[in-house]
Amino acid sequence: MKVSAVVVSHGHAAELETSLSALVPQIGETVVVANVPGSVDVVPNGVRVLENPRPLSLAANVNLGIAATAGEYVLSANPDVTPEPDAVAALVAFADAHPQCGIAGPQMRWPDGTWQPSRRRFPTIRGTLVRRTPLRRLRTPYETQRDHYHLDERPTDPVQADWMLGAFLLMRRTTLDEIGGWDAGFRHYCEDIDLCYRAGQAGWERWYVPSSVVTHDYAAVIDRSFLSRHTLWHARGMARFVRKHPERLLAL
Repeated sequence: MKVSAVVVSHGHAAELETSLSALVPQIGETVVVANVPGSVDVVPNGVRVLENPRPLSLAANVNLGIAATAGEYVLSANPDVTPEPDAVAALVAFADAHPQCGIAGPQMRWPDGTWQPSRRRFPTIRGTLVRRTPLRRLRTPYETQRDHYHLDERPTDPVQADWMLGAFLLMRRTTLDEIGGWDAGFRHYCEDIDLCYRAGQAGWERWYVPSSVVTHDYAAVIDRSFLSRHTLWHARGMARFVRKHPERLLAL
């Protein structure tokens, strides 16, 4: 088995209908983890559904899918991501040609076709304060944190990345085995940053592969409100990341 896909649905049955129809033809096996009732409706033939008896964190659900599959590569995909027909093949071809590539991510686009900044630098204290507090009203991140989002770079060839949005990531199973998979202690945010950081610490490269293209209907909930449960989850996630990797406190 070359590639297995894990899709975690938290009540996203409608989105799955579109995303799975585009994803399944590109994958050797696909597992959908239904985290809550109403997460899955009709799925394509051959897709396995794992129904949780109780809701789990995103990372815990991804780990369930990893354990239930056998592919050399595991693709973690969100229900709100629709890949182009050759998106997975482009990631696999690159990873096959680069044995130190532990994680590969695609070029992401908004539903209107414009480019989405999915390749990012590891967070700093100053940058996080601006992005996740009312300071963002005074210092718009997409204008003042151009380096963090690589806004002035639109590479057409693969380039290395600190981390990439976890909405669509091809991961080498050897890498996942070595670093212990995703950290299920993250409630909902920052688990993708932690995954890429630990992979880098273990000597694995992370690559952005722009020839692989997906459409990501990114909700970006925490960018719209400062006082919500999502804001709290993100703060907890960032606190966990810093506790695990205190050396990041030096990155101002």
